[in-house]
Amino acid sequence: MGLTFKKLVMRLHIKSLIISLLLFITELLIAQTSGFIRHTFGDYLVVILLYYLLKSFFNLPPKTIALVVLFFSYTIETLQYFNFVNLIGLGNSKIANIIIGNTFSIDDLIAYTLGVITVLIIENKTQKAIE
Repeated sequence: MGLTFKKLVMRLHIKSLIISLLLFITELLIAQTSGFIRHTFGDYLVVILLYYLLKSFFNLPPKTIALVVLFFSYTIETLQYFNFVNLIGLGNSKIANIIIGNTFSIDDLIAYTLGVITVLIIENKTQKAIE
């Protein structure tokens, strides 16, 4: 049974929205630090934040949301590798550098992957607890 438009209809999942808001606040606090917490743990948490943000509004299977988030994260990291912010002429834009970033790191890809794996483990355990 494939995905249909009806299954993709937006809906509001309050618990996921609250989780994403709490993670966003955590990310804002982490942004005030430096080193491992900001760079690696922040990247780990951001994919979890994005997962729950998407889950808040879209009725999709957990694996689908997780793969979309991972693909998006890898894409942003790849753009950083190619120095995309400078390529599009926004190298001096603080906002562009914050949103897209400007430093490629394999460690970021690992953090994104571990974050998505964590979400899938949580979702799997939550689903088993419901059954």
